[in-house]
Amino acid sequence: MEMNQMEQAKYFTCIGRGHGAPCFPATRETWEMMRREPWLKLMCERIERGDDELKHRLPVWTPCCAEFRDNHRAAADAIKPLNRLMLDFDEKGHTDEIVRSLTPSPSPNGEGSEMTLGSLVVLMIEESARRGTHVLVELPAGMSAEEAQQLMKEATGFEPDKQVKGVDRCIYMVPEDHTRYVSEKLFEVVGVDEGDTQGSDPLVTSEMSQKGQTPCVAEAQERRYPQEFKGVPYTSIISEYWRRTGGEPSEGERNKRLHQLAANLRAICDNNEEWLLEVMPKYGLSAQEMRGIIHSACKEPTKGSRLMDQIVSALEMGIPSDEIEDAEVVAEETGVKVNVKALPIGLKESLAGVPVSMHMPVLCSVMPIAAAYADQVTIEYCDGNVHRLGLMSIIRGEQASNKSVCKNAVDLWKRQLDEEDALARKREEEWKERKKGRKANEKAPEDPHVLIRVVPVTVSCSTLLKRFKNAQGHTIYSFGEELDTLRKTNGAGSWSSKYDIYRLSFDFGEWGQDYNSDQAESGVVNVAYNWTMLGTYGAMRKCFKSDNIENGLSSRILVAEMPDSSFQKMPKFGKRSAEDEAKIQEAVTRLRSYSGLVDTPRLRKAIEEWVEQKRVEAAKDIDHVKDTYRKRAAVIGFRCGVIFHLLEQNITKGLTLCEKRRESKACLEFALMMAEYCLSQQIKTFGEALQSQYVDAQDECQRYGANHSVFDQLAPTFTVDDLRALKRGFCSDVSLRKIISRWMRDGWIEKTDQKHWNKVKSEK
Repeated sequence: MEMNQMEQAKYFTCIGRGHGAPCFPATRETWEMMRREPWLKLMCERIERGDDELKHRLPVWTPCCAEFRDNHRAAADAIKPLNRLMLDFDEKGHTDEIVRSLTPSPSPNGEGSEMTLGSLVVLMIEESARRGTHVLVELPAGMSAEEAQQLMKEATGFEPDKQVKGVDRCIYMVPEDHTRYVSEKLFEVVGVDEGDTQGSDPLVTSEMSQKGQTPCVAEAQERRYPQEFKGVPYTSIISEYWRRTGGEPSEGERNKRLHQLAANLRAICDNNEEWLLEVMPKYGLSAQEMRGIIHSACKEPTKGSRLMDQIVSALEMGIPSDEIEDAEVVAEETGVKVNVKALPIGLKESLAGVPVSMHMPVLCSVMPIAAAYADQVTIEYCDGNVHRLGLMSIIRGEQASNKSVCKNAVDLWKRQLDEEDALARKREEEWKERKKGRKANEKAPEDPHVLIRVVPVTVSCSTLLKRFKNAQGHTIYSFGEELDTLRKTNGAGSWSSKYDIYRLSFDFGEWGQDYNSDQAESGVVNVAYNWTMLGTYGAMRKCFKSDNIENGLSSRILVAEMPDSSFQKMPKFGKRSAEDEAKIQEAVTRLRSYSGLVDTPRLRKAIEEWVEQKRVEAAKDIDHVKDTYRKRAAVIGFRCGVIFHLLEQNITKGLTLCEKRRESKACLEFALMMAEYCLSQQIKTFGEALQSQYVDAQDECQRYGANHSVFDQLAPTFTVDDLRALKRGFCSDVSLRKIISRWMRDGWIEKTDQKHWNKVKSEK
């Protein structure tokens, strides 16, 4: 419905972009249009799931005031206050009962009726972003806010928030479907001159008013500079800055604090004073005062702000503000930082509600089950060999370290397999019953050869062989809540017997057994077996000793570590919504739909460069452990990158995977991140045990940093005796000659005479 210019002047509220931003007068049309925005609905859905950081990025409106002087939301600057009161009910579940308590009453002007609660006329009832209840009422003449609160309690049986706020109060905007009741009186501004536009934004020209634009819309259109940096709104950056520096400034300190804010912001605003003037909050200061503050902050040469870099990086990755510092600690300890926003369908939802310190363990736990679903896919690795997506992961941590967060994610991922296996197991049980109940001379029923893909980690080798034989080319999967369970089965040889099965499964190798008995399963199969296990540090030490560390099993496992929970506060977990769970199932369906060779040339090149970089580092350090683990860490990272790539695709009918799209930059970054994390965790978990195979115990824990490698410690001209001294005599002469030979082959050194070598100068 079109509105004439007079109707558009009926501003009944003010709308702003956040607590620290100006609030501009707005009409009913603007208010309703904002509440129908799809992005607002999505933001509120994420807030309801526990993403509280987004709450501070919601737009706000003022239900008790139609206009403020200079658009500054403060009680002292209220030009058109309204005799209204917003009542809060923070507890969830009250809304329906409050709506049912509404009573229709005749309107005082005799036209129609209005809804009341007791003697209070109700203007609006809505659910907040976190499903509390807001009730906006009209205050009768002479009634105090405290009296209205008491009347509301008597009318509904629920007690509203006791804190009474002034006319400058703002509330977060919610989508239209959160609104349960709206009265036409909400949009009336009694006693206000309809032509008055004194408080509108000074950027709005008369020409804009003639075009029928509201101040909010015009103000947005007149912005001359970007309002985001790397996709993050400046309002969010500033909000996080205040949170980390003691909160928004009080009146007595606003000039000093705004100067500090400008000094931190200027680097990401190109040291542009006009740009800063647009994005910075003003807190009632005039444009001239703000220009003075900004000019003073920009006098010195532009400097970067480490604090701003950290804030932008965290917000860019979708990390909630209360976890930003945790994210920085985790990144420093592990060397990786998960960019949640860049994750594809399925992986992103797996981290919903998960504290940032547990992102890597959860990702590592779901990788094997995701790879098991894509079991009809083959991939070409950097060396030209064709692989399948074999992955095994162990999540380790102390007792009560919240490893169950990984189980919850895996349970969602294997839901489809569980449902299919339930039907298959029922068929198998029925066959067993028929076989058991047959008569002596009756022929045994034929084995149904059912496909069962999820098996317990304690499955016997004979039963596992049977499952492989009936797998129809699919990958078998296991999830184990306690790694120690495997160790306890070692008395019967189960754990030790499975060393070979696990190692062979990584490369789709052949395994089998041959018994001259009808009671035991015999045969030879290609092993396609992925698994995820949770365990304590003690269980890891008992299960992985020198024999199965040296034989290559340890290098084939993706190890993740739960954060140290010693003396820490209880972590807060959010809930996955039904939409999150549906997207994980969509990701599963997507992975199951792919088959054939997947070509990933960009991913191959990135991994090849990474593994070569690690070879150089290991060679300079003469670090046999890193040299051993780098190779399969690269393979694991590559396979994780392929899963990421598959989840990014959405193949339409008639297109093959190779024709759809190439690997994204985010895919390459994810693969390298997984390879780096895998290598560091393998070295941390198994490095000392493997190192003991090379050097004496007193040298086991020695590590050289990148700037203090063995090669770097050598003089520009050195002998083999110098190298032997640095290795402390724990390296044979044969090994030393091999090392020198590799350095010469790589062009790092040149021989000057029979006993001396010179380092070759390089730009690198």
